[in-house]
Amino acid sequence: MKQMFLSLALFALMAAPAHAGCVAEYKAKSNNPLQLFYDVAQINGPCTKASASAQLSQQLAARGLTLLKVLSVRQN
Repeated sequence: MKQMFLSLALFALMAAPAHAGCVAEYKAKSNNPLQLFYDVAQINGPCTKASASAQLSQQLAARGLTLLKVLSVRQN
């Protein structure tokens, strides 16, 4: 499981768009059954964890997911 998670994480980082202004990596979850997710997403506006948290919380909620933590944000 750990190896699969790390492989997915590496793939997600490599698949991040090169033209993005700001990229946030985050962890999310869904319930019933419990599933954990790691992904990266392009963020609009300020490249801060607070901005990323606000945007991702809304986007993920629309998909039935809960944001657990924004791990990092970085400029591309």
